[in-house]
Amino acid sequence: MLVDGKAYRSIWPAADGEAVEIIDQTLLPFIFKVARLSRLSDAARAIRDMQVRGAPLIGATAAYGIWLGLRQGTGDAQLRAIADELIACRPTAVNLAWAVERMLTKLLPLAPETRLEAALYEAEQICAEDVRCNEAIGKHGAALIAALWDKKGRQEPVNLLTHCNAGWLATVDWGTALAPVYAAAAQGIAIHVWVDETRPRNQGASLTAWELGKAGIAHHLIADNAGGHLMQHGLVDLCIVGSDRTTATGDVCNKIGTYLKALAAQANQVPFYVALPGSTVDWRLRDGLAEIPIEERDEAEVLFIQGKDEAGTVRRVAIAPEHCPAFNPAFDVTPAHLVTGLITERGVCKAGREGLSSLYPEQSQHDQHD
Repeated sequence: MLVDGKAYRSIWPAADGEAVEIIDQTLLPFIFKVARLSRLSDAARAIRDMQVRGAPLIGATAAYGIWLGLRQGTGDAQLRAIADELIACRPTAVNLAWAVERMLTKLLPLAPETRLEAALYEAEQICAEDVRCNEAIGKHGAALIAALWDKKGRQEPVNLLTHCNAGWLATVDWGTALAPVYAAAAQGIAIHVWVDETRPRNQGASLTAWELGKAGIAHHLIADNAGGHLMQHGLVDLCIVGSDRTTATGDVCNKIGTYLKALAAQANQVPFYVALPGSTVDWRLRDGLAEIPIEERDEAEVLFIQGKDEAGTVRRVAIAPEHCPAFNPAFDVTPAHLVTGLITERGVCKAGREGLSSLYPEQSQHDQHD
């Protein structure tokens, strides 16, 4: 995607071949800075501290993290230790474990002296596949937006609501939930996006709004609690969100607050779609509420907020009484019956075992009875 006229991906190998570079998302929207990851510890920190976030990008960073770790040694014990350290960084996004397991499958059978080069190649393949998948998600999702625009007589923009950030910053490029927005805009479809703040970390305000502004797409930032009101008054034509883990039965785990938007959408007959690549489906799971681990993050994310003051200084300020305790679950689970459909790189399907199996028949061996 373009940032001030220059094309970027969210992660890429450094020109000197000695490191990986990322956009430090903790500094956006006020500071655009490229950070360098030179060691395994850098990659682990980037994932843990959310310099990179979004399930697909976490997976890509982990893949490169294995390459960085192997620069210090390529033996079996080293490789397994690297994998364990990366998987432990964040528990919810399935792409993290998926990418690490894929790297292990490729690397363990190889002679240790060939693993370093092979690890870089496989990480680059994961990134390239992510870009292709997300571009395809955009194509399939844009068709849904086009149909709504036709229904409105092409006289008014399609109003889409999204939660958190599932744009190109959450992937290697294009995004998941925002890929249909970018594809629709490229087709000349008039579109407007309602952007949830997405507290407590405000990824909607700091990342999604920043992305859409750079892309020249009409949008308004709204308080998280405004979505239901907008739906009641017919101001939302559809919702599209991303996913950090989706079960084989179509339950969706996404940023905290997604479930409430799905409830409001159902109550107001607003289509609620989830955009995700097949790598985000955890085919081993059947019950999202019971089986998906929900990351609980530091209470400081709830108790403090970062912003820029009138003097232009970026600061972190408290928003609660001193010594106030806080609880900070990072994700929630939206049951499949609240999801209108899943937008994947292979097409759109109903949220459920049958729908997913129709697009991914090769996963049938995981499809157990209830």
